[in-house]
Amino acid sequence: MKLLAGNSNRALADAIGQHLKLPFTKAVVRRFADMEVFVEIQENVRGEDVFVIQSTSFPANDNLMELLVIIDALRRASARRITAVLPYFGYARQDRKPGPRTPISAKLVANLITEAGAHRVLTVDLHAGQIQGFFDIPTDNLYAQPVMVQDIKDYLGSENLMVVSPDVGGVVRARALARRIGADLAIVDKRRERAGESEVMNIIGDVDGRTCLLIDDIVDSGGTICNAAEALLAKGANSVSAYATHGVLSGGAVARIRGSKLRSMVITDSIGATEDVTQCPNIRRISIAPLLGDAIERISHEKSVSSLFD
Repeated sequence: MKLLAGNSNRALADAIGQHLKLPFTKAVVRRFADMEVFVEIQENVRGEDVFVIQSTSFPANDNLMELLVIIDALRRASARRITAVLPYFGYARQDRKPGPRTPISAKLVANLITEAGAHRVLTVDLHAGQIQGFFDIPTDNLYAQPVMVQDIKDYLGSENLMVVSPDVGGVVRARALARRIGADLAIVDKRRERAGESEVMNIIGDVDGRTCLLIDDIVDSGGTICNAAEALLAKGANSVSAYATHGVLSGGAVARIRGSKLRSMVITDSIGATEDVTQCPNIRRISIAPLLGDAIERISHEKSVSSLFD
């Protein structure tokens, strides 16, 4: 087994390497003057089982191209099996046609990774489960919830908890977490009565006097989470914390969260942290490196990955 990392999230890659007690394969991944990606594998990988760790986060197109070129270099170097380890799979939100003459970009990216030469994919909390079917190669979709559950137990204990889905689409995810920690479930129902009017947030469930946990897979602008926190507090919640797997946090999201009524926003390290994120007092990061490391080891040894979540 060999590990190789792109430049998108070196901190997470290093943590995975430390967990597995494996050095990284020597490789050069750099840019030409016109920003073309150049990759050179500097040691023999013929017949090896190689895992390429690369999130396709911002800048998404650069990181995706880097991944594709690394995979092609490994394929031409006769690696026995190439597994693309994508802690965060970019373009996942484009998993269907929202209107006429629009692309399904998640399927396009899946095709690119497959055609580049990857033999399997390992990722975490896909935005939609059906994206696994976009790949024509084996795909393992890990869940960050066990890491979140441990963090909830460490920091919140048994504080009269209630898990809340910030929208109707995330109910399945929220229900799974509620079942794991033995909590009740509530739902935020967003409605825009007329064009140009602000959204009305209706809370389905009694949150009065409860410690609420908003759960989502991706936090981008932070608007939905922050607005949901205000609505829950207005309904009598004692406090509101949020948990999300992928902290995209684009634009003014960090400032929005800093100024919000959230007790804390907990994200994983699937995406590299900016300086703003690390300095924000109510954003905390937890690591999925042990989860990914264990899954990589199981795949290499042809063992069950699903048993990680039993």
